[in-house]
Amino acid sequence: MRWYLMFPISYRDLELMLADRGVEVDHTTPFRWIQAYAADLEKRLRPYLRPCTGSWRVDETYNKVKGRWTYLYRAVDSPGQTIDFLLSARRDAAAAKRFFRKALGQPHTVNPRTITVDKNAAYPKAVAEMKGGDELWRRTKELARAMLEIG
Repeated sequence: MRWYLMFPISYRDLELMLADRGVEVDHTTPFRWIQAYAADLEKRLRPYLRPCTGSWRVDETYNKVKGRWTYLYRAVDSPGQTIDFLLSARRDAAAAKRFFRKALGQPHTVNPRTITVDKNAAYPKAVAEMKGGDELWRRTKELARAMLEIG
């Protein structure tokens, strides 16, 4: 499980790695292990994470989870350490605020100096409301990065 959680590998790759070590498992077995134990591992390991830096990069993507399309909000700090993530049915200011509150509530996070976001209109509204409610540091800067065009 540690390999799957640490590195971007597939369950079939994990099956082959275990076979190289003489352990015969089907690729669905690690999948079931991850489903059963990942939440508990995350809960136990989160207090030991290194403190994050004050520069956050926030993004969201649209993923299918258990047959339903959801938005995956995620934040990483400048070295690339994951700060937090949130699955949400909506992509609006309320979901962005819920995500920021969840991320700020973690023991390894600090109030960010800068938050780099994409051009989602929900982020400026959420950041402004949280600054007004003293949930975010008033000097926090929000930087919008341009979307890359492929062409």
